[in-house]
Amino acid sequence: AAPSRQDVAAALCLVSLAAALDFRYHHGAELEAFLRRVHGAYPALTHLHSLGRSVQGRDLWVLVLGKYPTHHKIGIPEFKYVANMHGDETVGREMLLHLIDFLVTSYGSDPVVTRLLNNTRIHIMPSMNPDGFEATKVPDCYYSLGRYNGNGEDLNRNFPDAFELNNVTVQPETRAVMEWISRETFVLSANLHGGALVASYAFDNGNAATGSSQGYSRAPDDDVFVHLAKTYSYNHASMHKGAGCDSRQTFPGGITNGFSWYQLEGGMQDYNYVWGQCLEITLELSCCKYPPEDQLEKFWRDNRAALLEYMKQVHLGVKGQVLDGSGRPIAQAIVEAVGRSHVCPYRTNEHGEYFLLLLPGTYVINATVPGFQSQLKTVEIPDNTANFSALRQDFTFRAVSVRTGAAPCPTSPLYGELGRSAAAGRAAPLGVLAATVLLALTVT
Repeated sequence: AAPSRQDVAAALCLVSLAAALDFRYHHGAELEAFLRRVHGAYPALTHLHSLGRSVQGRDLWVLVLGKYPTHHKIGIPEFKYVANMHGDETVGREMLLHLIDFLVTSYGSDPVVTRLLNNTRIHIMPSMNPDGFEATKVPDCYYSLGRYNGNGEDLNRNFPDAFELNNVTVQPETRAVMEWISRETFVLSANLHGGALVASYAFDNGNAATGSSQGYSRAPDDDVFVHLAKTYSYNHASMHKGAGCDSRQTFPGGITNGFSWYQLEGGMQDYNYVWGQCLEITLELSCCKYPPEDQLEKFWRDNRAALLEYMKQVHLGVKGQVLDGSGRPIAQAIVEAVGRSHVCPYRTNEHGEYFLLLLPGTYVINATVPGFQSQLKTVEIPDNTANFSALRQDFTFRAVSVRTGAAPCPTSPLYGELGRSAAAGRAAPLGVLAATVLLALTVT
């Protein structure tokens, strides 16, 4: 049978969309036009919105992709990629535009992409610092003024820090991302940079409580972070070789603990993990911060498989809901794996949902509703990333008939007191501090 008019139109739309995105740098108006064109061609698969405006008034665009792009769907994890927070680090910006193009044009024909989008809500922010990008006019491999936002601030030193009081004036771009993180139930994220070739993971900052005196700042989910970083580096064409960009500095396996590389306060990676309940790694994609355009196609070939495989990791571990005896969701319940408590306890969202990224193995999951006895359940977690769904484990508190009202963790140096205790030889387990924070929050 001859193809229908609708089939022909759809095919032409797909071809024209792909042909429109060539391998060159896309400035503000071109980036916006591309995102609008994608959304116009795939309105049921995408949602385009701005998080706000930069210092100089440019939109902070985000394109959401998935079967349910406009809203959160219970059981569907939220994932994000953010690029170009340093305006002169440009490869990530273009990689995310090509990733968008690849996802929408492959949906329905590529089974992996189709299952990924059917079971994941993916948020893509090509540029967190559009002012900095526009200030960097000529491709340049090294440091430039475009690194900073319109106020001359480094956005990756501008977030609240979990280890020390950094006393920064939060910038509009930072504030927009912080509010975005608080609205969504992000589970996994990556932040795309340039100037090196490595996957870096939390913590970027540290103190005695996280082992920084040994040159490594260990997060409670260190094993998961190492896995996530290796997932990207070993699916990248060359990152896993660990050669880096300078013969004086190598990265075994193409990964590094952030603190081991260099100490950084006020970074977005640690903020996501401590306050956003979201595991984020930093991906350094190019030795040259702003390479010539004729190299972009190779960068895409080098990164495409890694970008795709990393997104699938959002389906690691266990997820579920915490419900009362009537089946209503309980928000702000604490759900964590025994032995890896967080200094800011991980809580359920308004739907009573939790998502815990955990490697395959046996775990005891502890669910706590303030004022009621905890529930412990032992789970055997398989590797379900290929099935695009984490293990599901719900909890029901039959005696609970009230909504909890715990406040979020304060954006203060939560690891500060713990670090001072550890330095004095009185190290307390993270669970003790987490319980202290929880108690303080439930009585205020």
